[in-house]
Amino acid sequence: MEAISKTSKIEKIIKLALVTIVGTIIITISAKVKIPFYPVPMTMQTFVILLLGITLGPKIGLATVTLYLIEGIFGLPVFANSPEKGVGLIYFTGPTMGYLIGFLVAVYFAGLFKYDKGPINTFTKLLFSVSFIYIFGLIWLGTLIGWDKPIFKLGAQPFLLAELFKLLLLLFLIPILLKVKKLIKIT
Repeated sequence: MEAISKTSKIEKIIKLALVTIVGTIIITISAKVKIPFYPVPMTMQTFVILLLGITLGPKIGLATVTLYLIEGIFGLPVFANSPEKGVGLIYFTGPTMGYLIGFLVAVYFAGLFKYDKGPINTFTKLLFSVSFIYIFGLIWLGTLIGWDKPIFKLGAQPFLLAELFKLLLLLFLIPILLKVKKLIKIT
């Protein structure tokens, strides 16, 4: 009986590690799909961060994003403009740091919410979750480049229409994502 329990725990740990690593790979790919903007590139990362939160839940989603950030801080070229614009801690503390930290809060809330109360309620939850990426991003951007600059115009406004599209796409994908969540259930 105890051998079965240990085997089950080991299988669970392996599954968790694989899901987390695959999640970081998906985030990395989404970071490389970009439309150049200054000072922050537009990528598919916000879409993937919410998608991972929905499918993996708050704890595993948070672990996945944390591992992704650690990979980038330690020099793996996982971020949107790496290796072209640098790698590691120096890149991490650049203009996108606030957005990257916002990923942690966004994935947590996206994973925490229940999505069974209709499309308006679901859209509101997605909007709430993604807003933390922009809040943290704008705060860091203002701190980094100066509050005398048009922070909102540089760090949020160009992305809002694309963000709306990503949220609407997620809204329609929620039923599929919830089925995937049941399939990869780890806890």
